[in-house]
Order: sequence, then C-alpha cells, then structure tokens
Amino acid sequence: MSEKDKVLIALVSCGSEYAGVQKELESAASTLNAKLVYPEMDVASLDTIGMEFGLEVASPDLKLMMARAKAVVEGVAKVDGVFVTSCFRCAEAAIVRNEIRRYIFQSSGLPVISYSFTERTTAATLLTRLEALTTIARRKHLLAREHQVGITAGVDSGSTTTKAVVMKDDEIIGEGWVPTIKVLESADTALQQALDQAGLKKEDIQAIGTTGYGRFLLGEHFNADLVQEEITVNSKGAVYLADRQQGSATVIDIGGMDNKAISVQDGIPGMFTMGGICAGASGRFLEMTSKRLGVEITELGDLAVRGMQKNVEMNSYCIVFGIQSLVNSLAKGSIPEDVAAAACHSVVEQIFEQQLQEVEVKEPLILVGGSSLIAGVPKALGDLLKIDVLVPPHSQLIGAVGAALLASGYVKG
Repeated sequence: MSEKDKVLIALVSCGSEYAGVQKELESAASTLNAKLVYPEMDVASLDTIGMEFGLEVASPDLKLMMARAKAVVEGVAKVDGVFVTSCFRCAEAAIVRNEIRRYIFQSSGLPVISYSFTERTTAATLLTRLEALTTIARRKHLLAREHQVGITAGVDSGSTTTKAVVMKDDEIIGEGWVPTIKVLESADTALQQALDQAGLKKEDIQAIGTTGYGRFLLGEHFNADLVQEEITVNSKGAVYLADRQQGSATVIDIGGMDNKAISVQDGIPGMFTMGGICAGASGRFLEMTSKRLGVEITELGDLAVRGMQKNVEMNSYCIVFGIQSLVNSLAKGSIPEDVAAAACHSVVEQIFEQQLQEVEVKEPLILVGGSSLIAGVPKALGDLLKIDVLVPPHSQLIGAVGAALLASGYVKG
C-alpha cells in the first residue's frame, strides 16, 4: 500500500515515548501499514484546556494529552482511529484517560481503544489492539454484514481451546471444540469435527475465516479468505447470535487467558479494551478453582449459583493470590458453594474495575466466551451491575461464528 493508503492512528498519550513501549507501538503499527500520528495543537491552549474539560490537572503531560484530544475532535488532526494511553498507576492519569476516551468517541464517532502502557505489553499483543482499529477503518462495509450466506467455515484458535463452525445460510450446521495444543493439529481436528457433523467435505466450503491467537498461522494453513483479529470478529459474532445487530450493545468476552469489553453500535465496535493485569479475570482462574474444588468446570457454575460470595473473601487481581485466597478459605471451613460463588464474583469484579471503566456500557450486555456457560458468571455480573445479562446460544463459539459470518462476504455469487 502507498503512504496515502495507510490508516492514521492518533496517539493521545501522556508519555508512551518515554515509558518503554514506544518502540513496540511503532513496530505494531508498521506491521499493519498504519501510521501513528501526534496531533498538533496550539501551545497557548494548554493554559485553558483544564477549564474546558473541567479537569484541572497538575501534570503538563496530561494537559498536552487533553489538547491533543481536542485537536482530534476539531479535525485539526485527520485520523481514522485513536489510541488513548496513560499509566494505570496514576489516579490523575486514569481519570483523564477515561474522560478523553468518552469525549473523543462521543464527539467524533472515531473508534477508540484505551490502554495502560504500564502493562508493558509486547508488540505482538499490541498488534491485536491496533489491528482492530485498522480493521474498523478499512472494513466497515464487511463489518456491516448481517447475514451469513453460502457454506462457510470459521476457526477460532484461542489460548486454551480451538473452536470451529460450519454455517449455511444463517444456520450453524456443524461445530467442533478441542483443546489448543499444537495449533495446526488442533485446528484441523476442530474443523473436521464440524465438517463431520455437517455431513460435508472440506472442498464444499466456499469461504473460510480464521481468528484468535493463531489466526495468521491458520490463515496460511487453510488459505483463508479472512484472517482477522478477535475484537471485531467476536463483537460481530456476539451481536449476530444475540440478534442485536441494530442499535447499541456491550459485549464482554471472557476468554481462557484474557478478556475483552467492547461497545458496539449497529454491529460495529467503537470503544474497546482487552487484556488485564493478570489472568485472574479469565477462564483459566475458574478452571483452576474447579480443580481445587474437585469438580468439573461444567459443574462450577451450578455450584456457584447455590453459594453466597459474601461469605468468602477472595482476590483474583492476581491468579496466584486468587488461588491462595481460595485455599485459605477452604482451610477455614468455607463450603465449596460459597468459594465457587466468590470465584465467579471475583472474576467479574475485576472485569468491572479494569475493563468496564474503559468502555461505554449500554444494554443489552452480551456475555460470550467459554466462561459464559458457567452459570455463576452471568449471575455474578448481573448482580454486580444490576442489569440483565444476555448469554446468546452458541456463546462459546463466538469467534468461529463471527469468522464464518464475515467470511461469507467473500463467497462468489
């Protein structure tokens, strides 16, 4: 692509250039043929920018951050998306980051992702976040697709499980789900399971899409028509399965090792965040909890529904400390039901504290991912937020469904 075809991403930051992650950001952007832009603004505006935002801050770097956000909204900086980042340890910066994120999205409609650069994420992980911004900018016509046509397949290579579906004209006719061990072998097995259930052969597939951690490897392996990150794919799959493709929605995807919170409008993500400081807010923590309680992961949810989380103190901010809390509670005589309920509550509480502060939460709240099948998780989330939580059918296959849906855009008529 030429320079004029690059996706321009505004970097609105209070110091990524001296926080040790600038090289990673530049590397990820370069891989995607995107360009980071530093919005220009009137230096004199730094004296009044605090009053304009209603946030009088001490840090000159945060004032610069607010002025750059204003430049984006006023169109001084012509960009396709915005990457808002600051240190999560600084309370002042966290407040400014949240206000700027809302201000930019509500005033400009540009896709926005928030990120705490003190996560020290590698370029490979940042790639998913920046890739989502470029996808929204380049492929809005594809993301607007509401119906699956033809015979298509989707394969989602997740951190712990690999899922596959075969779809035909808006119907899932085959599905597969296996542990992710060897990426290619797991994908082949999952896809074959889906094909066998559908009564089809590989050559019957008209288009195939891949997503998840192993999407690039699988894309080459299957000669895929669509290779796309999981933020846009999963959010599209979520609103599709929940039949909420029009209007606003919030998608929470609790994966095996991380989670995602995404604000969606008419099927297209606007604000989103992913990850977290530790896997304590992931399916992995719940899996470890079930093993410690001596029950299958499929039984953990029903156990949690019968328990009272308030009877057990648990901290899953760190997965190690979370398990330590679990062990200590059992040693003090806590019953398994209460521990299971506390584990589910701890996971959703961390998602609330870290992820849901970064997006605009609007109903319906759609919960997807393997953890959505653990009954205690949607219950804990609904109790915490005081709203109904929608778990659509096939919620555990969300990435594969989204990939199959979007891949149908490549079916030749």
